[in-house]
Amino acid sequence: MKDKLLLSTPVSSFVCKEPIGKDILSKCNTCFTNPCSNEGFCEPLPERQYKCRCNPGYHGKHCENMIDACYGNPCRNSGTCKLLEEGRFSCQCASGFTGDRCETNIDDCLTNKCENNSTCVDLIQAYECRCQPGYTGDYCQTKIQFCSKDFNPCHNGAKCVDHITHYACECSLGFSGDNCTINNDDCQNHMCQNGGLCVDGINDYTCKCVGEYTGKFCDISPSVALMYPQTSPCQHHECKNGICYQPNGSTNDYLCKCAPGYSGKRCEYLTSLSFVHNTSFVELEPLRTKPEANVTVVFTTTQENGILLYDGHSEHLAVELFNGRIRVSYDVGNYPVSTMYSFEMVADGKQHMVELLSIRKNFTLRVDGGVARSIINEGSRDYLRLTSPLYIGGTPPDPGAEAFNHFHLRNLTSFNGCMKELWVNHKLVDFMNAARQQKVTPGCSLLQDEEQMVEEEGVKSTGIAEQEQSSTIIDEEQMEPQEGPIEEDEDDEDEEDEDEDEDPCYNNQCHKGSKCEPKGMKEYTCKCQPGWSGKYCTQGPTCKKVQVREYYTENNCRSRKPLKMAKCEGGCGTSCCRARKTKKRKVRLICNDGTRYTKDIEIIRKCACAKKCY
Repeated sequence: MKDKLLLSTPVSSFVCKEPIGKDILSKCNTCFTNPCSNEGFCEPLPERQYKCRCNPGYHGKHCENMIDACYGNPCRNSGTCKLLEEGRFSCQCASGFTGDRCETNIDDCLTNKCENNSTCVDLIQAYECRCQPGYTGDYCQTKIQFCSKDFNPCHNGAKCVDHITHYACECSLGFSGDNCTINNDDCQNHMCQNGGLCVDGINDYTCKCVGEYTGKFCDISPSVALMYPQTSPCQHHECKNGICYQPNGSTNDYLCKCAPGYSGKRCEYLTSLSFVHNTSFVELEPLRTKPEANVTVVFTTTQENGILLYDGHSEHLAVELFNGRIRVSYDVGNYPVSTMYSFEMVADGKQHMVELLSIRKNFTLRVDGGVARSIINEGSRDYLRLTSPLYIGGTPPDPGAEAFNHFHLRNLTSFNGCMKELWVNHKLVDFMNAARQQKVTPGCSLLQDEEQMVEEEGVKSTGIAEQEQSSTIIDEEQMEPQEGPIEEDEDDEDEEDEDEDEDPCYNNQCHKGSKCEPKGMKEYTCKCQPGWSGKYCTQGPTCKKVQVREYYTENNCRSRKPLKMAKCEGGCGTSCCRARKTKKRKVRLICNDGTRYTKDIEIIRKCACAKKCY
């Protein structure tokens, strides 16, 4: 057998000289040892398996069990069935269970040690304490110190506020995010001119100028700085929050291009704000309600909940976003309070206008010029009397908590988005006069100004960073934007064979597709494209539409309410800034003698530079 392959060796070559054990024989036949009890029949199966066929009255893998009251183990949860007598049994339960069939899990929470309003969850012979937010430990006995030195999650100088169940970070200006880790991009709506590079800072930015341009916004061209250092009015301008520039042909006057959020001839008014934190708010003087109170808010947001305005104590006016709609709570002192909700949804990222009118007991709400809806706070009192500050976009902690506890407000979250305009009793609010401002930024730089994009549609881009709001030149006959540079006459072109060394236009500084025209041996002038001005054609058109809200008057007659109109302002070089597109609107006028009539007036929709002035 030595060195022989067993698989090829004949069977006759295997000779057992000693008795073969049962353990060996059972390997060839699993039923050789007859593993079935109680005279059960063993049936071999493939892969060394077998099956016992039991005689009547027996069951089990080896027919070891008699069929009695414990057949199928009626005891649950791993209980053991014990036969008592014919047809009767009892269950011996595993630890943690009780009942005739061990069906009941013993309630271990009856004597639990869970603390701080935690929930006891019964287990098997044990229990677990599920803690309320803000607590930890086996029995929820330990308060999580959110704002402790070791745990404090707030960054960049933010203030951590422990609300027991959770924490909140009140970010410093310039930062955002749950833990104030995001440095807001202040370059989103920068005013760097003439190709200047915006460098983001903390709640600010700087402009890195190219070439020889200077100034905070790279707005002072080399020609102004070198040739007119003292005579240029922009060297001593009064633009408070914007850029100074000179209209073409003007030597003693200048215009101001305002930074985001600011308006006015000298950019002296702050009229739009972004509310960037859940504790943002602005405090104004109390709302005057006699003979009426009129408030209009123009805003953009994607947040479904947030405070728009609140004023009062028990008597109050509360306006907030609730589940994407406008909610109004109005109480002049007549119980119960009057409440209404807008049908319109306004948390869609688009611009919306909400008009609020309080006249004695009556309150009217209108959204986006739609159908007005009113409520009446009926009772003995007539007027809403307010002596507390008017809060915009949110409230401080104490007045907010009081308003929430008295159900004036449904939430305490500040408005998150942009308030483009706020009109109080027909006057545009200047937030520079606010008593307090907390966590707000000028303008709408954090949001997309969709209306402005629509207004500027079809206007030719200057292609240079210095013109943030570009303008175009209008062909008066066709009223279409001019595409590309103006064609030039062939006889004005420079001769190709002219010596470059003697050509004063060689390496000229004319900009914006303007044409250099020689003037003498070593001098030249720049022939600018229409709308552009300056020695080197560096001053672009600044024509733009400026929104105004005022009464329309004529012949001792006046519109019933202020109208949202517009006017065209800015320079266009030798051209004129005027309306490019208008629409007609019917206006109801009321005269001093009591008569009324309706008139169609033109409302400016778009402005641009025009070749003809009239």
